[in-house]
Amino acid sequence: MNIVEKTDEELLALAKPLWLDLVKYSNEGKYGEFARNFSGTLARAIDQVVAGHQFANSELARSLSEEVDSLGIIRRGEHVTVLYRQRSTKKPGEWLGRLVLGYEDGKVRIFGASIF
Repeated sequence: MNIVEKTDEELLALAKPLWLDLVKYSNEGKYGEFARNFSGTLARAIDQVVAGHQFANSELARSLSEEVDSLGIIRRGEHVTVLYRQRSTKKPGEWLGRLVLGYEDGKVRIFGASIF
């Protein structure tokens, strides 16, 4: 099954635990755990030195709230993008979280993740 064929409810049920893992391991600065559900392509594309620097130097990356709101889902090709309203436990305001999911070797994997 192509992931874009899943219902919104099915996609949110798949996406939320993956997003919350990213939040948890970002806060803890554990890059290995943070990247454990990445697709092979994404894992190879991310420079571990740069990611480690981000964890060490970004107050936002180390203070993400586990309270998130899903804003919507975008389906395109063989991937879905789940959008989240993300907050910080230390910085005022809201950020847009983006989680791109698809299948790799029969498993749901993260093909992109970012906070704007």
